[in-house]
Amino acid sequence: MVDNWEYGINSEQVTSSENLTSATIGENGYYYKLSGSNWGKLPEGCVYKEATSVAVNSKDNVYVYNRGTIPMIIFNKEGDVLDTWENMDVKAAHGVSIGPDDEVYCVDVGDNTVKKFSYDGKLLMTLGTSGQKSPKLSGIPFSSPTDVAVDRRNGDIYISDGYGNARVHKYSSKGDLILSWGESGTGPGQFNIVHNIAVDSEGFVYIADRENQRVQVFNENGKYEDQWVNMSKAAAISTDNFAQNGLVYVGEYFCGIASNDIGTDLGPRISIMNSKGDLLARVGRQSYGNDPGRFYAPHGIAVDSNEDIYVAEVSWSEFGMKLDPPQELRSMQKLIKVKENQL
Repeated sequence: MVDNWEYGINSEQVTSSENLTSATIGENGYYYKLSGSNWGKLPEGCVYKEATSVAVNSKDNVYVYNRGTIPMIIFNKEGDVLDTWENMDVKAAHGVSIGPDDEVYCVDVGDNTVKKFSYDGKLLMTLGTSGQKSPKLSGIPFSSPTDVAVDRRNGDIYISDGYGNARVHKYSSKGDLILSWGESGTGPGQFNIVHNIAVDSEGFVYIADRENQRVQVFNENGKYEDQWVNMSKAAAISTDNFAQNGLVYVGEYFCGIASNDIGTDLGPRISIMNSKGDLLARVGRQSYGNDPGRFYAPHGIAVDSNEDIYVAEVSWSEFGMKLDPPQELRSMQKLIKVKENQL
């Protein structure tokens, strides 16, 4: 196979036949058994194409928002299908989050809307106007929004308006715009692709500021509190509201250049932090690939009450579509937490 240097793709690395093999990875007391191939028992004839995001509700049911045959597939923690939303009207799936009453919030980056559904798929509210995109960097919602997070204390909604705007918008639970903050740049409170967003149990807001290779932390009023640096491309972020350990999980893209495709500690990986930004563990030290213990492009991340991690990866957009011939790659993994004495 020939390397695709234009995109930095090593084809042999991407298409390794070892992708069905399970593995255990981790460090510093954070060890996980991997699901290997795509997680979830997909209905016959159904494909993810790529799982763009994932969320877990209070019952540990797993919502996988994807760009394949069925836009939303709901599993139990064993991977059995509980429900499918086959008639969901979505142009380009991007981010998904769960509200305090297990409502499901979905970002459609292609439609410039954020929709709120009941747990079983009934549309309850739409933020934004379908097909209406605000001018780039206007600060007006929405210009290619990327993610949504909900404060479980009061139902306030935070939306990262990240591809066209460099902005975060805060709405009330009823859909009224409360405030917005952020601008383009590299300084505190500025963004370069505000890509993913999460809220913890105390109301602090965590932003995956992807191309600035950092996480920024704000209070509920949009006041800058801190930034966590020395990261790869921080693309996905989740708090562990159901496990309640005060941890933050960050999914990072590979940040090496084309000729450095086997560089280590450059992502893709999962970084586990405490709420003060101390690094507790990095899960995945090798570069991208199908081999056990590797990732492609963590784009969405969620944690259940057992501290198991679900990782949705845009492996088609970043790698699969650029192969010759194009092919669907693994895009949904489950990392099952194991204790050191179980290794």
